[in-house]
Amino acid sequence: MRTAVDSSVLLDVITDDPAFADRSEALLRRASREGSLIVCECVLAEIRPALPEHEVDEFLADWHIQFVPSTRDSALLAGQMYGTYLRRRTRASGRVIPDFLIGAHALLTADRLAARDRGYLRDYFKKLTVVAP
Repeated sequence: MRTAVDSSVLLDVITDDPAFADRSEALLRRASREGSLIVCECVLAEIRPALPEHEVDEFLADWHIQFVPSTRDSALLAGQMYGTYLRRRTRASGRVIPDFLIGAHALLTADRLAARDRGYLRDYFKKLTVVAP
C-alpha cells in the first residue's frame, strides 16, 4: 500500500502541534507499516519553512518517506479540478493550486492520501481514499 502524505500531517509532527501531533504521528507509523510513504514537490515546498534545509532529507529518511515527483497527467488533472473549483465557488476561499496538485498527485501515484481534509479533497477527488489523523 502506497500512501501519499500531505504537508498538514507532516507539519503536525514537525511542529509538535498540540491538537494533532500524536494522531498524525500514529497515522504515519501505521501507514509506514502498511507500505511506503511518498511526497510530491508541493509538500516538500510547504514543509521547508518549518525545517532548516539540512534537516529536510534527515526528516524524510527518518520517516522512510520517498520523494516522487508529479507527472504531466497529475498536473493536468489538478488544473482541471482547480478549474471546476473556480467555476463552483460562490465566495473567496483558501483553496490554492498546491492543494489540487497534492490531491491529483496522490490519486495518480498512490493508493491513498494521509491528510487533514476539510472536505475539499473528497469533493474534488471522489476516487481518492483519504485517511485522516
